Amino acid sequence: MTNEAATATTAEAAPATDPLTHGLGVSLPSAEARAKTEGTFPYAADLWAEGLLWAAVLRSPHPHARIVSIDTSHARDMPGVRAVVTHEDVPGAALHGRGTADRPVFASEVVRHHGEPIAAVAADHPDTARMAAAAVIVEYEVLDPVTDPEQAFEAEPLHPDGNLIRHIPLRHGDPDAIGEIVVEGLYRIGRHDPAPIGAEAGLAVPRPDGGVELYLASTDPHADRDTAAACFALEPDRVKIVVTGVPGATADREDQGFQLPLGLLALKTGCPVKLAATREESFLGHAHRHPTLLRYRHHADAEGKLVKVEAQILLDAGPYAETSSDALAAAVAFACGPYVIPNAFIEGWAVRTNNPPSGHVRGEGAMQVCAAYEAQMDKLARKLGVDPAELRLRNVMSTGDVLPTGQSVTCPAPVAELLQAVRDFPLPALPKDTPEDDWLLPGGPEGAGEPSAVRRGVGYGLGMVHMLGAEGADEVSTATVKVQDGVATVLCAAVETGQGFATLARQIVQETLGIDEVHVAPVDTDQPSAGASCRGRHTWVSGGAVERAAKMVRTQLLQPLAHKFGMSTELLQITDGKITSYDGVLSTTVAEEMDGKELWATAQCRPHPTEPLDDTGQGDAFVGMAFCAIRAVVDVDIELGSVRVVELAVAQDVGRILNPAQLAARIEAGVTQGVGVALTENLRTARGLIRHPDLTGYALPTALDAPDIRIVKLVEERDVIAPFGAKAASAVPVVTSPAAVASAVRAATGRPVNRLPIRPQAAVVTGA
Repeated sequence: MTNEAATATTAEAAPATDPLTHGLGVSLPSAEARAKTEGTFPYAADLWAEGLLWAAVLRSPHPHARIVSIDTSHARDMPGVRAVVTHEDVPGAALHGRGTADRPVFASEVVRHHGEPIAAVAADHPDTARMAAAAVIVEYEVLDPVTDPEQAFEAEPLHPDGNLIRHIPLRHGDPDAIGEIVVEGLYRIGRHDPAPIGAEAGLAVPRPDGGVELYLASTDPHADRDTAAACFALEPDRVKIVVTGVPGATADREDQGFQLPLGLLALKTGCPVKLAATREESFLGHAHRHPTLLRYRHHADAEGKLVKVEAQILLDAGPYAETSSDALAAAVAFACGPYVIPNAFIEGWAVRTNNPPSGHVRGEGAMQVCAAYEAQMDKLARKLGVDPAELRLRNVMSTGDVLPTGQSVTCPAPVAELLQAVRDFPLPALPKDTPEDDWLLPGGPEGAGEPSAVRRGVGYGLGMVHMLGAEGADEVSTATVKVQDGVATVLCAAVETGQGFATLARQIVQETLGIDEVHVAPVDTDQPSAGASCRGRHTWVSGGAVERAAKMVRTQLLQPLAHKFGMSTELLQITDGKITSYDGVLSTTVAEEMDGKELWATAQCRPHPTEPLDDTGQGDAFVGMAFCAIRAVVDVDIELGSVRVVELAVAQDVGRILNPAQLAARIEAGVTQGVGVALTENLRTARGLIRHPDLTGYALPTALDAPDIRIVKLVEERDVIAPFGAKAASAVPVVTSPAAVASAVRAATGRPVNRLPIRPQAAVVTGA
């Protein structure tokens, strides 16, 4: 590896010079903030090495076709081309996948989705690589794609494993129970892309021992290493993944179908190979949120108390399993929301189609069902003539209640407190009906119709998510803390994706050891595994491992002092870099006691085990849960169907606030992402073909689209089984805000609003 490439990897170096602004509970800024602001932070796309070759991937233009032949001769003969690889050049495992290994590295006989990799090229110039990839001649026999997930049950198998990935029939309570009031609904949730600001990029460098190093923005480096090693027919210790700067991640942003061709080309050519995906390739390759079809029937008594919920949930997984089993488990388990439901009967399916692949995206499963069950609560409130917030308050769960899966909610669940906080928060003022304030109306300056056509609506959303993995996943992380010459270093393979783990790790060590200068080492697979960066895992398991390692170092530091003064280490405390005893006899500084010493410790954190859901959807499948309440205020032009989100009031249970500024930023970002899901984000397809795979066709919310976000309450009721008592912060507002926005549009228009994103025609009121 060249020095240039080595220096383009990320190190979290973080001297905190002010002893009054470190430790848990303060808004310690990220060490990366300055470099990212100035544009000097090294991302994967910035990597370079001596003798660099460039890669390009040929992708299928069809969503479903049989491959008759692949002719690479024209590409191989082009000047500057160094290698062309297809399925015939994969020396090891030909299949891979996040959850299930069912996805080919390169399509060999059949292509199953638009953009599936078929061949890859390495050349001495990026333009040459792209032209050579285009010169690979593939003869297809085009097949009819299966794009309707309901048709997948009867269609010919798209995959040797069949079209049904998983079926969960949840049974809870009395199937014959009925309510006096019954409401039904059919709901559709669109396909959402994680749309990372930086598209996938990476560098593969062959090693002298026949192995390879991959420099990637991986969010799960050890899993990616093991997949790559199996594909390359190498032992895992001969494949190393070094995590470079991750330009944000709200999903599995690194498509393994991107990583594997890169490594194969480096091994074949014996040269460093770089691949930087275009935005179109990024949209075609990585996994998206599962489009979902949901049918619901809610039963309630005359007072509005829920009696039974019946639901059918159908997830469109695309052609491969990926993490669809996990998403379905979350969708089925949380299908009734944070409400007390004595009887629930849920059928959930995840099926294969020829649509783009689906996988892990923040809040998967939980977001889709939240939009549906909250729409059902609005329907119940309207039919009963009850205030929507009041109806929800009559049914919310609390600690000690039981999920439809039979699992008791043992963590703090202050759902009523959250809902009351947003309900009672003052409403924003109405827009003024004057020309200079036209920008306040839906559509922006000169974009709205008559002000008289604008209606204001207020709606509510209650959401819940699980933290960590589920159904028996082994959630473990390992961390090492070293202290030498008054400087602490944290080694942990928890990837910083923007969630703030590296900053949290610094704060933990500062709090525990009283040391100002703390560095977090770059992440690579030479370190023990910390698992994937998702579902708030690293705050819990990796933060817990860092804390335990730091406490072990603390004991090593204090033990000689305690022995000298004839007391236990528990009677000594470290505050602001000073060591004092309970009786005041001992008073010294950490710096004095650390002089010339080198201390280190390694520790693991592993939460209590969970279990898979059984044949009736029952089981203690989740480690912990987080809850959120959001009140949305919208203005809708009922003639044009345009929607402006005026304000979102948020209340969330966070367990414990570890970094106030970081927490607020995570909540605001999650809420804004949810607004995009509600109003604009939809990766549209036509018979399996992605239409407009770019950021023009896929409308992300920008700063101009972000509404006023009011964090009105953060409930700090610590979860006793979680390190520090903190809960995951960013997923649950993403889950909740789309439902709240849809609820507000329903209130403004009286229309059912049963599809996300909300199309203009769904908000038009005819004859108004």
